[in-house]
Amino acid sequence: MGMPVTNSDTPTEDTGPPVAQVTAAEVPGLSGLLGLAVGVVVIAALYFAREVLVPIMLAILLSFVLAPVVALLRRLHLPRVLAVVATVLFALGLAGLLAALIGTQIASLTGDVPRYAASVEAKVAGVRASAIGTLPKLIDKIGRQFDRASGGQSAPVPRRAVVGTAARPMQVEIQAAPATPLGLARAVLGPVVGPLETTLIVVIVAIFILLQREDLRDRMIRLLGSTDLHRTTTAMDDAAARLGRYFLSQLAINAVFGIVVAVGLALIGVPLPLLWGVLAALLRFLPYIGAFLSAMPPLLLAGAVGADWTLAIETAALFLIAEPVMGYVVEPMVYGRSTGLSPAAVVIAAVFWTWLWGPIGLVLSTPLTLCLVVLGRHFDRLEFLDVLLGDRPALSPVESFYQRLLAADADELLDQAEQHLTGQTLAAYYDEIALPALRLAAGDADRGVLTAARLAGVRRASAALLADLADHVDTVPAPAQSVPGPVAAPVALHRAADAPAGKDATAGKVATEWAAPGAVACIAGRGPFDDAAATMIAQIAARRGFGSTVLPHEAASRDRLPQLDLRSAMVVVVCGIGFSGVQPNLRFLLRRLRQRLPGIPVMVAVWVPGADDADHRAAVAADDFATGVRGAVAQLEARAAQAQDSDRQMLTAAFGDA
Repeated sequence: MGMPVTNSDTPTEDTGPPVAQVTAAEVPGLSGLLGLAVGVVVIAALYFAREVLVPIMLAILLSFVLAPVVALLRRLHLPRVLAVVATVLFALGLAGLLAALIGTQIASLTGDVPRYAASVEAKVAGVRASAIGTLPKLIDKIGRQFDRASGGQSAPVPRRAVVGTAARPMQVEIQAAPATPLGLARAVLGPVVGPLETTLIVVIVAIFILLQREDLRDRMIRLLGSTDLHRTTTAMDDAAARLGRYFLSQLAINAVFGIVVAVGLALIGVPLPLLWGVLAALLRFLPYIGAFLSAMPPLLLAGAVGADWTLAIETAALFLIAEPVMGYVVEPMVYGRSTGLSPAAVVIAAVFWTWLWGPIGLVLSTPLTLCLVVLGRHFDRLEFLDVLLGDRPALSPVESFYQRLLAADADELLDQAEQHLTGQTLAAYYDEIALPALRLAAGDADRGVLTAARLAGVRRASAALLADLADHVDTVPAPAQSVPGPVAAPVALHRAADAPAGKDATAGKVATEWAAPGAVACIAGRGPFDDAAATMIAQIAARRGFGSTVLPHEAASRDRLPQLDLRSAMVVVVCGIGFSGVQPNLRFLLRRLRQRLPGIPVMVAVWVPGADDADHRAAVAADDFATGVRGAVAQLEARAAQAQDSDRQMLTAAFGDA
């Protein structure tokens, strides 16, 4: 059989242009609208399904609270079922004990309610009588003042005559239908059945979550991201750890607050201090309003019991002192940054979840928002949640520096620099923050997104900052003497290279010829911010004892280089933010410098993160290649030390026998 022959010149059937597959991410604005629609649907589902979701969320949070106890019993070799049942029974017993305590205290209070009510009425009547007796005198005094100001007496106000009496309305009485046993039972048990039903659902769901914890975890991992098990597992572990620390810390803080309230009220003399302490500890789980609500009952009781208002004032002072101390002193020390929520996020979350789910939403607002922040921290598509609600800075130090550069605000730049310089040296600040930010600016300038006015403003702000930091002195504390030997050596080497302890962190001594003015000639590259890089290297080199000077790029041009005075130069440093590849102007500049200064080493210093020095040195054909300020200064120190050793060897060879 012959093979079919296909003629390439034969026209084939035209199927039309290929159909482009367009995704939502490729259409401008479509992905944003899709995300907004998904958000609206999710919020609507949370609102309309609150009757189902609220018990489930309460059960999940209860399982987080009880999980450490179950784990402790499991370490004691108890079976899982027995450990879960014992933990749940212990929690229910504790809740019943608190309920019984509150009930007995309230029962003992009800007998004295008429006496307290009479005392309150007497005090209110006294205040009213005092106000009624004082108010006419005050009005009469004000009237006399007006009469005296107007120079005459005011005319008496005539009384209106009574025209007649209105017809007496007919009274109509509406009688309710006689109560049936079923209606009476519904009226009595109705308010109780709902909470009991919710409590039963929460307990049952919590038991199943504790029993099937590992299986549910694996299912959540499969649902959230089976293709990236590491990230999903890390996110779930992070959420569990943060929620556990949050609940444990909040429970401890609220218990301490309740103890302080109970002891304080007992010392003041308010009846039933134990009841008000337990109530204060429980109500403080409500953010912001819990402490205020817990203060109202004992405050009213103190006003009713006391012979005067002293007891009420002391009670109010107790809450006004205890709550700010717990909220603004103890909680920041205990929580620290463990929750990962910003203060504004806590307020916004409380308002949102209260609107969505009512009072239960207020209780659940912080844990739910914490879970959202953890998801945003570990999943890229939800990163906006971490940015909006998390406590991490929205901008990195480098981005914040660049933003202040764009605003041309030298004062804010100096303020940021002073904050960072409390924990690092000036050379490290230049390498880790200033130079990367200037590299961002250089990239925007290369792309043409910076206008001429904005570019000039950025250059002025950077020059002003460098001028302000010219007199900065780096001081760091001396290392502890008790550091073991294997660890002390690297620390000592780091400080010797970057921050000697107890004095100016960059002060140093070099040979006389290297300390002469102009011994280190820093020439800026052609970039818009290369002069700033040259100034940074010159500043740090001068602090190490070198005689450094800064020269603009125009000073090394073909026309001006022959007139440049470089007689005292020991090394020439060509400084720049970064060079992409081998630029012709850099190669020609190095050739001119070697022709002008034969025998003088030439160094190229740029800020290129992750660069291989050997490859870049070979590419630019320089004697030395350094990345960053500290690398350039280290190369200078190595050059100076090498020159001193060479001179010492020459002197030893010439005069050793003498």
